[in-house]
Amino acid sequence: MAIVQSSGYAHVRLTVTDIKRSKAFYDEVFGWPVVADASARVDEPGITESQADLFGGTIYLAPGGVLLGLRPVALAGQRFDPNHTGLDHISFQVSSREDLVAAAEHFQARGIEHGEITELPGAGFAVLSFSDPDGVQCELTAAL
Repeated sequence: MAIVQSSGYAHVRLTVTDIKRSKAFYDEVFGWPVVADASARVDEPGITESQADLFGGTIYLAPGGVLLGLRPVALAGQRFDPNHTGLDHISFQVSSREDLVAAAEHFQARGIEHGEITELPGAGFAVLSFSDPDGVQCELTAAL
């Protein structure tokens, strides 16, 4: 028997180097509503150490009630590395493979770094990888 009976993820928070740049990216890519935002105060003394002030970050409400947060405490110039302990990538569900095709076209037109659509029939889904401004590896996932 499991120690904890969880119904799933509540939220994921990504550490970012530049909150304005990251907010603009996630706003453009997903357009999700912001449920809490302290990013305009990021330069105030002590805010990036304050959990109550969201560390000077932003929280989005994704479909299904899951939250995605951005925390601007990484040092300028740092880049995400999926080979270090911690996060490998984050994947976002889309409705269909056609959504992957449309996203790839939009990414291409906007200069957003992305891979090719990869079908994984054994797992029952296809993925399209892309990177956020800090190099965080993201995917869009659609059932086959």
